[in-house]
Amino acid sequence: MQRTNPGGRFDYTTVGHVTIDVMADGTRRPGGSAFYSALQASRLGLRALILTRGRPDEIVPLLEPYRDELDLDIQPAAQTTTLQTSGSGATRSQRVLAWAGPIEGEPVVDSAILHLAPVARESPQRWRGEVDFVGLTPQGLVRRWSADGGEISLIAIDAGALEPRCDAIVISEVERASCAALLARASSAGTVAAVTAGHRPTTILLPGGGMLRVATPPTEEPGEDMGAGDVFAAAFFVALRDGIPPHAAAAFAGAAAALRIATHGTGGIAERSAIESRVRSAALPGG
Repeated sequence: MQRTNPGGRFDYTTVGHVTIDVMADGTRRPGGSAFYSALQASRLGLRALILTRGRPDEIVPLLEPYRDELDLDIQPAAQTTTLQTSGSGATRSQRVLAWAGPIEGEPVVDSAILHLAPVARESPQRWRGEVDFVGLTPQGLVRRWSADGGEISLIAIDAGALEPRCDAIVISEVERASCAALLARASSAGTVAAVTAGHRPTTILLPGGGMLRVATPPTEEPGEDMGAGDVFAAAFFVALRDGIPPHAAAAFAGAAAALRIATHGTGGIAERSAIESRVRSAALPGG
């Protein structure tokens, strides 16, 4: 793999495709759960690494604005996963224009948090190394598209998609039915799961069958929601790893996502102080 910065132990490592997102107006921007989640972790003060696959000559320039925030480990491929994106929220649709293929081998990870963040069925079967906490966002596992590209649809995945070790899962309400078997196994395996639902409360599924509802902070003037779920996941995993209880961790993550949604571009992916301030304001009467 090609690494753009020196190695060493990381605080937060994502494994998944950095994508080229082609927007409705033709602009191209970086995307993918691995990118958005790692950037949020970095802005929480963590040293973040992305393990990805694609064309280095495309990915490195694409992430040039973030070179001081992110480390990259790129497995070279003939093409970079490219998605054509239109709409937002529940009405968003995406088409696969190019796919970098599965991440090969067994990535070696040395990180406090490992976030398995597939976007297009690229997850490696195994990984090796020293990890304290494992989080999974299975969005990319439930996706299907035709062999020659085309619009993405959702399929069900079985319980075998759950990693041998997994401390927490984040999915959206849209993916819940496709992940039913995985969530059932996660509950029995001691995994905490968060099911986000846009502006509606987040559902926390606790080990053993318990459930909590956590209100989502309102956003008066929404900007865009690209990557909001990934921002939530990173903040949720970091909070849980720090020993924060699931309910409070989800409130922290919800505040991070609300700040992302309130703006356009990655400037809305906030630092810890801004997120904590948003949590406090949401807790005030009328907040």
